[in-house]
Parts: sequence; C-alpha cells; structure tokens
Amino acid sequence: MLHKTRGIVFKTTDYSESSVVVQIFTEKFGLQSYIINGARKPKAKIGRNMLQPLSLVDMVVYHKTTGNIQRIAELKNSPLLQTIPYDVIKSCLAMFLNEVLYKAIKQQTADENSFDFIFNAIELLDNATHGLANFHLIFLIQLTRYLGFYPHGTQVENANYFDMKNGVFSPYKPDSASYLSPPHTSNFYNLLKSGFGHIDQIKLSNDERRYLINKLLEYYAMHIEGFGNIRSHEVLEEVLG
Repeated sequence: MLHKTRGIVFKTTDYSESSVVVQIFTEKFGLQSYIINGARKPKAKIGRNMLQPLSLVDMVVYHKTTGNIQRIAELKNSPLLQTIPYDVIKSCLAMFLNEVLYKAIKQQTADENSFDFIFNAIELLDNATHGLANFHLIFLIQLTRYLGFYPHGTQVENANYFDMKNGVFSPYKPDSASYLSPPHTSNFYNLLKSGFGHIDQIKLSNDERRYLINKLLEYYAMHIEGFGNIRSHEVLEEVLG
C-alpha cells in the first residue's frame, strides 16, 4: 500500500554497487530505513545528492509493518534547502545536529510533534540571517521536550544550580556530580526561556558556549541509553570560535 509522508534525511549508506540504504525520520512512521536501487548511478531518478543529511523531503512510500527495510516510490526535496549546503557555519551546524538526532531519535512509530519541531527548526536554520552562534544550544534544549527530559518547572528564586540528573533547578548544590553552577545556570536558563524567537538577545562568550554544549551533551548521554560520544561539535566550535 502506498502512503504519502514528509521526511527528514538522517543517514545514507552505500549498499551494493549502485544502491543506497537511507534512514529517514518520517512524519507518519517515525524512523525508517529505505533501500533505493540505482541511487548512485549518474541519471538516477532519486540521486544521492537528494539525500544529504537533514534534507527535507516529500515521499510516496511502500510501508510494511513487518519489514525492516522499506521502499520509496517517489521522492522530492521539499522545500529545497537554499543556504545550509553552501554556508560553512550552517553546514557545520547541520552536521552536528544531524549526529545528535541520529543518536537520539529511535522510535519507529509516528511522533508528529517532534517531527514538526525538527522540520520547522531546519527551515528556520536555512532562512536564518543572524543568531547562528547559539542556534544549536537552543535546538538541543528545546528537543529535550520531545525526548522526555525537558527541564522541570522554572528557575525559582536563588536557584543557583541545575541538577542534570533530575532535570530541575535548585538553590542547593545537588548530591550528584552532574550539575550546572553559577554563572552557567543563569545562561542555561536564559537559553531555555528565549527559544528561537529571541536567539539574538543571548550573549555568550565562546568559552561559555563550549562549556554549555559539553554539558548539554552530557545531559543527553545521561538520559538516552546508548547515546555515546558526539564528535562533530569539535569542528563546529572551531568554525564558531
């Protein structure tokens, strides 16, 4: 049976002499693997260049609930990314976000809320003209809302610490070794509350940005089984620095 669905490309792997297997986070079916025969041929109907990381696509797919690898009848880039592939900072941001998403998104069932958030964030990045230095920080914080470990509540008065194990702000130093302390707590809270709408109002030094991204990745690793290490942020830090 054929289904129409939007998708976000996560990873493409060569398979046989001319084919690829591509993992796509779909609106209707969650994360799925698709084999595309002939994608590596020069005149392929669905070419490898259409399957770059975080490409946004409209698809018509065959879907079997019992199958591990699905097939695609039609695919087109929609919308076609205009700046991410050609802007050094944006492409490094996309590489980093893609690595995080690939390790964080596991579900093979529909999750339209998380799909919409990621899809819209990629469009926002493609259209952005300012505020790029903090984009990945806000993205990672907001994504936790859909992954199940969004920070609880608000920063209460005199809450100098953020307890990463329990995901709460606290006036007292947590018992665990994983926490944020001043001034990092207030910077984290400002990012949490600003969202993408006020991204250019958050002023952080390069050192503070590096510290927070490392702590955010630690936060992810604590709450996502098998998350492992992320390496692409080192390249991103060099570009942003």
